[in-house]
Amino acid sequence: MNLIQAIIMGLMQGLTEFLPVSSSGHLVLTSSLYKFFTNKEFVAGSSEEVVFDIILHLGTLLAVILFFKDDIFKITKSFVNACIKRDFSDSDAKLAAFILLGTVFTVFVAFPLKIVSESLINLPYVVGIFIFITGCILYLGEWASEKKAAKTDKVSLKTAIIIGIAQGLASIPGISRSGSTISTGIFLGLDRVSCARYSFLLSLPIIIGASVFYPVLEVDLHEFLNYNWIAFAVGFIVSFISGYFCIKYFLQFLAKHSMKVFAYYCWIAGAFMFVFFKFFA
Repeated sequence: MNLIQAIIMGLMQGLTEFLPVSSSGHLVLTSSLYKFFTNKEFVAGSSEEVVFDIILHLGTLLAVILFFKDDIFKITKSFVNACIKRDFSDSDAKLAAFILLGTVFTVFVAFPLKIVSESLINLPYVVGIFIFITGCILYLGEWASEKKAAKTDKVSLKTAIIIGIAQGLASIPGISRSGSTISTGIFLGLDRVSCARYSFLLSLPIIIGASVFYPVLEVDLHEFLNYNWIAFAVGFIVSFISGYFCIKYFLQFLAKHSMKVFAYYCWIAGAFMFVFFKFFA
């Protein structure tokens, strides 16, 4: 891991974590292209790459927390009060409960896919197929949006469960987490901005859980101490800054435009990954 690679991957993570194009897929693309041009094998030789990926996700996690700090405080406060009073009639308390419920369904779906997801990191051409599928998901979500006249900004129990399942399926590299959850929400009748807001808030427990439990359970302490922490720090800062501004401008974009442009991009990027890494790499 060097500084240039850290900067490029940090920027890629910050932009693609919130844009509906799959951050995991683009990290595989960036890493695989780097290995191709430096004549390295398409394998993750140690846990350093996985931990670096977690560090990048922590950068975008901080971006979400700071951008939605007022919402997070209000939702958390309402949820605590609701637990004390045993009254969840408040909309913010319901939203917090739905986020927790959605997270449970995410884990239920994502955990069995863990081994498959990790193996795909070494198969960039397969990840390209899933990025192409992400494009199809985005296009279908927008198609459904055009067919549905009624829109709401309220998340329901049914919506929370289905979006949680969609987020779990997005543990597969190449399937966009934000794209899947936002498109699912749109399909179920939520407006785009509300979908994006809920999607970003729903990502918090999963990113926190993965960032805490993976290093504790699976990383050898001696390897952990020998990582290039300067590169890790640079990647973290770059992913945080790019992620923060990406959230800001993506929400503005969604208020006025559809996500079809991202569907077209995913089709092109996915086709490129499949053809290049299947037949030329």
